[in-house]
Amino acid sequence: MNKYVKYGLLSIVIIGILAAIVYFLKQNSTPTKLYETEKLERKDIVNKVIVTGKVIPEDEINIKPQISGIIDKVYLDEGVQVKAGDLIAVIKVVPNEQSLNQAAGRVRNAEIALSNAKLEFDRNKTLFDKGVVSSQAFNNLKLTYDQAQQEVSNSKADYQIIRRGSAGGSASANTNIRATVSGTILEIPVEEGDQVIQSNNFNDGTTIATIADMTRMIFEGEVDEAEVGKLRVGMPLEISLGALEKDKFSAKLKFIAPKGIEEEGAVQFKIEGDLVVNDSTYVRAGYSANASIVLDEKKDVLSIKEALLQFDKETEQPYIEIEIGENEFERKDLELGVSDGIDVEVVSDIDEEVKIKVWNKLEKKSDNDS
Repeated sequence: MNKYVKYGLLSIVIIGILAAIVYFLKQNSTPTKLYETEKLERKDIVNKVIVTGKVIPEDEINIKPQISGIIDKVYLDEGVQVKAGDLIAVIKVVPNEQSLNQAAGRVRNAEIALSNAKLEFDRNKTLFDKGVVSSQAFNNLKLTYDQAQQEVSNSKADYQIIRRGSAGGSASANTNIRATVSGTILEIPVEEGDQVIQSNNFNDGTTIATIADMTRMIFEGEVDEAEVGKLRVGMPLEISLGALEKDKFSAKLKFIAPKGIEEEGAVQFKIEGDLVVNDSTYVRAGYSANASIVLDEKKDVLSIKEALLQFDKETEQPYIEIEIGENEFERKDLELGVSDGIDVEVVSDIDEEVKIKVWNKLEKKSDNDS
């Protein structure tokens, strides 16, 4: 074989080996797949907090008896509209035997005292008419006689109150349980035959009925301590009810609790908002509800997905990586603004057309991609 042919074949083999080495090195030094990129967007960003709670009447009035006894008759049902003064129930008095006996004894004592005072008055009146008894002495006896009459009247009235619940059976008798305000009866927790206890200094008494004005409703919820500092009285709320998914209600924040309550290791603060109820929608007390409170809002601002952000390990400064060539990127620090948890406002001066590295989507190339 010609030596030139040998050298030629050797050269071809060497070139082939070198080409294979270069290809192998290139395959191992180049990422198997290019990073994906995304661009900035202009959009509205709303930072809001969602508060869970319920809708309740602003005022609920508990109707309690002024005398103990047994429910004799209930005249109204739950859900009925009532006006102040409407009769709800009647109590049948079951008097305490000891108290009744003491009251009866007081009546007898008063009648004895009256009888004695009358004798003295009649005897001295005759003497007074004859000029034997002075005017002052006679007036004192007349006062004693009048007081004895009044004591009989008072003792009999007390006896009737203990025995029947009222002195004369008038419309305002203690045995008649009436609505003290106008509204809707939310609950009547007693039934005919139930024993009830009067309201006094030592006992709240048995609730006969609960009444509320259903046109004046409030949202009541709890806010975490991390969010409560961002709230202020007067902020608008958008209320959505679990039972009325299609309806939205407006409200205004009117109360933020000055003291939090610890629940399962987190401090919660109660808030309340006045609810504007539509005439066409019936809102029941106790509906579960969510209140959306807008903390900050920006219109048509440059934004970036929070998933594209990276953070410096030392300074925690947010930054992104911008494409400057094929699969080549450089770092760009950012100043951020309002965030809604998905997108965040970009305050820094940056070109809207830059391509941003999707840093968490790098994948290995499969065999089919070769």
